[in-house]
Amino acid sequence: MRSLFYVLTALAVMGLAVWAYRENYRTQQAIAEVEDLHRDIGVLREKLAVLNAEWAYLNRPDRLMALAEINFDRLGLMPLAPEQFGNLDQVAYPVYELPEIVIPEDFLGSLLAEEGEGLQ
Repeated sequence: MRSLFYVLTALAVMGLAVWAYRENYRTQQAIAEVEDLHRDIGVLREKLAVLNAEWAYLNRPDRLMALAEINFDRLGLMPLAPEQFGNLDQVAYPVYELPEIVIPEDFLGSLLAEEGEGLQ
């Protein structure tokens, strides 16, 4: 009986060792995947920073002004001036007419009667 117990215990220990071995490699694989993702995120952030710098460079006001002057015949772009903007009180907002709320007296009377019945 003792030998059977020892054999079962040894098999259980070997089974746990195999399980721990597999879990160790799964954990290492997951850690490697996370490191790859972090590396990819870093590369994409660097690319985004470069794109933002290029966008800022291409949208410089002096460069855009020069392009507008070069292409004036084709585009007809004029520089913005403060006189071109209006005040908020100059905006014509639409006026919506709200319908009147009409409650027929017989409907109102029935509602009041129902409330009176519930109170008694």
